[in-house]
Amino acid sequence: MTASTTPGQEASDLEAASDRSKVDELLATLDAELVGLAPVKTRIREIAALLLVEKLRAEVGLTGGSPSLHMSFTGNPGTGKTTVALRMAEILHGLGYVRKGHLVAVTRDDLVGQFIGHTAPKTKDVLKRAMGGVLFIDEAYYLYRPENERDYGQEAIEIMLQVMEDQRDDLVVIVAGYKDRMDRFFQSNPGMSSRIAHHVDFPDYTPDELLAIAQLMLEQMQYRLSDSARRTLIEYIGIRRQQPNFANARSMRNGLDRARLRQANRLVEARGGQLTREQLMTIEAEDIRASRVFAGQGTAAEGDQ
Repeated sequence: MTASTTPGQEASDLEAASDRSKVDELLATLDAELVGLAPVKTRIREIAALLLVEKLRAEVGLTGGSPSLHMSFTGNPGTGKTTVALRMAEILHGLGYVRKGHLVAVTRDDLVGQFIGHTAPKTKDVLKRAMGGVLFIDEAYYLYRPENERDYGQEAIEIMLQVMEDQRDDLVVIVAGYKDRMDRFFQSNPGMSSRIAHHVDFPDYTPDELLAIAQLMLEQMQYRLSDSARRTLIEYIGIRRQQPNFANARSMRNGLDRARLRQANRLVEARGGQLTREQLMTIEAEDIRASRVFAGQGTAAEGDQ
C-alpha cells in the first residue's frame, strides 16, 4: 500500500520493498527449518525489520549512517547458529546490504598460521572469499590465546578488525561460540566488541523440541517411529541431555543415525524374505534401546550411540 503524498513529501512502499527483498519468504523458511528458538527468530525478525526500514529511510533522503551489521551468535552446539547465519546472509543480500549473499564458515585453523608470515595471507584469503557476503567464525575465542606469546591469533584478529571497519559495506562478520567464552573474548578484545552491533543468544532445546526435531529428521529421511520407539526416544532424550558434551540437534542426528544402523542390522539378521515398505521405514524401540546411553556409559562420543 502506497501512502499519498503532498508536494515535496516523499513516500516509500513498505510492502513492495518487502516483496522485492523476499524477507518474509526467507523468515518463513527459517521458521520452517528450525524447531523452537522463539527468541532467536524474534531477534532476527527485528534485525530484518530494522534493515528494511533503513533502506526505506534512505530512499526518502533520511540517513543515520550505514547500520552496523556485524553480529555475535552465542549458545551451545547444535542450536542452529550456522543455519541462522546462512539465512541471515540471504536476508542481507535480499535487502541489498551485501552483493552476493554467500556464507563462508571458518574456524581458527582457516585463519591462523603456524609460523611467522603465514597468518596474514591465510586470513586475507578467507576475507577475500567472504567479500560480498557473510564470514561466519565458529568458536571465535580460540583466535585469542594470551597464554602463548608465540601464537599468531592476535595478528588474524587485527587484520579482521581493520577489514570489518574499512569494508563494512561489503562484508558482514558473525562470530559464534559458547556464551561465557565469547563474553571473555570480547572483554579481552574491546576492538572486536565495539564492532559487534547485534548479539543473539541461542537457547538449548527443550525435550519436546528435541523430540519434534528428531521426528522432522526422520520424516526427511522417510523413516518413522513405532509407538514404543517414540516412548523409548523420549527416555533417550531425557538421559542424553544430562550427559557430557550433549550437542542438541547434532546429538539427536547422531543418535538417529545409530538407530538406523541397528534397524538395518536387525532387518538383515532376521532373514525374513521380502520386507514391506512399513518394515523398511519403521524404527522400533529395540533400535533405540540398544544405545549405550541407556547403559550409562562414559564418553560423549559414545553417548550418542
